[in-house]
Formats: sequence, structure tokens, C-alpha cells
Amino acid sequence: MATGQDNKLRGAAGEFLVAAELCRRGLLATPFAGNVPYFDIIACGKSIGHVAIQVKAIDQSRSKWWQFDIRKYIDVQMDADGKHQKIGALRSEPYQRLMFVLVELVDTGKDKFFILEWSALRDLLACKYRDDLAAHGYLRPKNPESFHTAIGEDAVRKYQDAWDAITCRVS
Repeated sequence: MATGQDNKLRGAAGEFLVAAELCRRGLLATPFAGNVPYFDIIACGKSIGHVAIQVKAIDQSRSKWWQFDIRKYIDVQMDADGKHQKIGALRSEPYQRLMFVLVELVDTGKDKFFILEWSALRDLLACKYRDDLAAHGYLRPKNPESFHTAIGEDAVRKYQDAWDAITCRVS
């Protein structure tokens, strides 16, 4: 089982790898090491444009799924019975034009990056959560009060190495 230190190191590795890749692509990228609530990196180009980036990293040898709390992306409430969940509206992005980079730590030089807008990630997570919940009659099978969800590489494959989604915003 991963320790708190393992999780911090994995997160830091993901953030620094993303920052390094952005620098290779001609952007100035500054990581904030977990001190900012909605983003981990600010990247800017040669003009005055900038983009905020949230990074989430997984270690391929430990997990194939990025983990999320769905309540950050859609409004979910417990029904009056306290067991069934009611899905509400999609949430607005917490920071304007926020980007997400999902990092799969594989091995040196073989890591994978999936770059998408925060709203695209929200839509993927919301769709998956709705489908999973509907399949179980809106009652979470193991823990009715859980708001956990996860997404794997298959769901985000079309965003792999889509660095232009970031570089075009700041050029």
C-alpha cells in the first residue's frame, strides 16, 4: 500500500515532468508543489498569455486508474433515505480555462501524458459516474455514501500527447 510520502513523491514527479515538457515546448512553466487549491502549474508563452494546469499522476506499477471525488465535478446529493444518490448539475470549472494533465508514470522516458480541458475531464467523469450509478439503481453497491470515481487510460487515450491544447492557449 502506498504511503503518504509515496503519494507526495508521485505527485511531485508528475508535476515536474509536466513542467519540464512544457519548457521543452518553449513555455515558461512554474510548479507550485501543492500550495494552490485548483492548479499545480502556471505556464506562459512569449506573449502575456498564461494557462493554469492541474496535474494528477499514477504509477503504472501500482494502479491503472486516476482517482477522483465526483463532487468536484457534478452536484451529487444523498436522497432522503440516505442510501440513494441524486445527480444534479455539472459544476463550473474552479479556475477559468483550467487544463488537466493526467500522467501515467511508466519508466524514465516512457511516461504517458493525457492533456485535456478541465471541462472535458468533468464530462467524462460525470458520464461514467451516471452510467455506473444508474446500473446499480442509484445505490452505490459497497458504500452508499461514497462519492469516489476513477478513470482509466482507455477513456482519455484520444488526449495523449495533446500538448497543443496548452501551447495554443499561450502563443
